[in-house]
Amino acid sequence: MTISVIWQKVLKLKRLCVFVLLMGVSIASAAQQASDFALRSVSDGNIRLSEYYGDVVMLNFWATWCGPCKQELPVLESLQKKFQRAGFTVLAVNVDSEDVDVPGYLKEFDLSYPVLLDQSHSVVKEYNIRAMPGSVFLSRDGEVRHVHLGYQDGDQSKYEQIIEALLKE
Repeated sequence: MTISVIWQKVLKLKRLCVFVLLMGVSIASAAQQASDFALRSVSDGNIRLSEYYGDVVMLNFWATWCGPCKQELPVLESLQKKFQRAGFTVLAVNVDSEDVDVPGYLKEFDLSYPVLLDQSHSVVKEYNIRAMPGSVFLSRDGEVRHVHLGYQDGDQSKYEQIIEALLKE
């Protein structure tokens, strides 16, 4: 290969890198506004997402039949307690059908954050959550910033990093 052929390949690679970087910047800067909704709470009547604009919000979609969800509920409680004073709120959205006794299921947990019922699955579909649990992190102005699907040990530290970064904005 001649030096000019090598140089042409380097220039093409540089252009490709610049293109990829620019695409990443445009995707990152085009944050999506969260879809507002109102759902019945297991304890507080109806709750509308927009009532929480101004806080960093973690929308957590879960179901009683989901083992990882059961593990995650107490983790969400610890996050709520740790970051609540800084302006953070967990909104847990249960996606079970009407025949499931969600309030009865929750008696084994001591949760301070709102648990909402999406029995028609309209909100979980709107947010395109395809795995349980699924978490959507919203900035203070209601923009979707992160989506995390599933739960396993160690995810709490990932959640804390995301929450801390959003609280600093």
